[in-house]
Amino acid sequence: MKYSFTILFLISFFSNSQDPSVTEHYGQKIDFQGIDNYYSVKNDLLKVNKKHVKIKGKILSSCPMKGCWMKVNVDNDTLLVRFKDYGFFVPKSGLEGKSTILSGIISIDTLSVAQLKHYAEDAGKTLKEINLIKNPQLTLSVLADGVLIE
Repeated sequence: MKYSFTILFLISFFSNSQDPSVTEHYGQKIDFQGIDNYYSVKNDLLKVNKKHVKIKGKILSSCPMKGCWMKVNVDNDTLLVRFKDYGFFVPKSGLEGKSTILSGIISIDTLSVAQLKHYAEDAGKTLKEINLIKNPQLTLSVLADGVLIE
């Protein structure tokens, strides 16, 4: 009986983990109505800034220390995705190249030198690379309340 349960578990685990349609939710569940394919935020930024959006994209990286941020490529732009109130995190590795749907507030943020150095340190950059950071940087950001990863 013990072995039957183990075998059933392993079959279930491997069949689900290899299915490309398997998705994982983090934070709030996402309602799929109204998902934008990231209409040109650069052109419509005054209309979109600080508004709630749902966006599809490809994950470039995630924080290898805690999973507290992601960088996502959407329509040839890179979004910095952080999670509302640090209420949830995503996996620290293995997300690169996966599709994601984000739900949250989009904005243009200025990242301070201290924040940029912190993110670089989290990403495993060398001290030499971190010390080259001298100026704040404008970035497109999403403060996500929900994330779906395929």
